[in-house]
Amino acid sequence: QVQLVESGGGLVPPGGSLRLSCATSRSSIFRDYTMGWYRQAPGKQRELVARITSSSITTYADSVKGRFTISSDHARSTVYLQMNSLKPEDTAVYYCNSAPSPLGSWGQGTQVTVSS
Repeated sequence: QVQLVESGGGLVPPGGSLRLSCATSRSSIFRDYTMGWYRQAPGKQRELVARITSSSITTYADSVKGRFTISSDHARSTVYLQMNSLKPEDTAVYYCNSAPSPLGSWGQGTQVTVSS
């Protein structure tokens, strides 16, 4: 069983930045899985916005490309999402999980609200 704990969300004005963290319970997580960040906005389906493979290959959804950066720290068993130039449409609950096929359970997520 892998535990996933997201943190770092908050309220930020348009154009601002946030750095999200996803702590994992297994040091081998990056060897075993491709990890991703997902988000779910009110009235919308959960969507995958970024992922990073065990070989550190990264991919992004078009909606966040050029603004978000996913990275990982193997020593800390943590995945990060640096979010810059935030827009109101980025408002959502953000989750981490295996990508593109999530593991069976999800963490609580972390709320990101972009508003003036």
